[in-house]
Amino acid sequence: MAGERQVKSEPSTAVWQAKHFSLHVEGKVVTVTLDRPERKNPLTFESYAELRDFFRHLVGEGSVKAVILTGAGGNFSSGGDVHDIIGPLVGMAMPDLLKFTRMTGDLVKAIRGCPQPVIAAIDGVCAGAGACLAMASDLRIGTPRSKVAFLFARVGLAGCDMGACAILPRIIGLGRAAELLFTGRSMSAEEAAAWGFYNRIAAPDALVAEASSLALSLAEGPTFAHAMTKRMLDQEMTMGIAEAIEQEAQAQAICMQSGDFRRAYEAFVKKTKPAFEGS
Repeated sequence: MAGERQVKSEPSTAVWQAKHFSLHVEGKVVTVTLDRPERKNPLTFESYAELRDFFRHLVGEGSVKAVILTGAGGNFSSGGDVHDIIGPLVGMAMPDLLKFTRMTGDLVKAIRGCPQPVIAAIDGVCAGAGACLAMASDLRIGTPRSKVAFLFARVGLAGCDMGACAILPRIIGLGRAAELLFTGRSMSAEEAAAWGFYNRIAAPDALVAEASSLALSLAEGPTFAHAMTKRMLDQEMTMGIAEAIEQEAQAQAICMQSGDFRRAYEAFVKKTKPAFEGS
């Protein structure tokens, strides 16, 4: 388990000076914690923007090999803050509304665009924009008590927010996604696991350790190749089969020139475990 490993912790300033969320660096893994537990970790204009900028920063942050995204106090995120965001939006003109909705979409693009695998560790409430952050992550671990709700219809909005109509059907299927987006109802942990939204379920007190163990294993793997896998998973959403096969041929040929591919072969010959360096 992650708690049994001795990994040197470094200050968060080594990666980013966070103002609107918490950061913890453990070896090659960064944990991002939405940290307003008294209000179930809502998002604000400022936290949206800083999260977007942070994930964009990770593109050039070679020391980070995997990311965990979670929430404090037994909840993931309740979504956009009712008082700090929804209230002001009611009085905004169209140019400012569009600026805001594009910014929230840019956060999803930034999560999808960073090369590191992002693992969402989800407990308790995961709603609205919080559900979209979980959706945008590469892998998701939930708890039995977690509830995921794309609740936009319940506040008079369309379900097409932050890429939900494009990404969610690819995770759980069109019919199931349509039901959640039309009704705004919560998806139970059992449904989330059965439908493929969760990769696995952990007990609440084991959630962070489970996510850390997975993140550390990914961080020790061929991170250049992981970044290529993430890029192809994203890009091939809009490709035909023939185009995708050609793109994968080119991507794999590039990976075959990496040092990690050579290291894996040399380790196989020596019957040892490969030590990947991400290059």
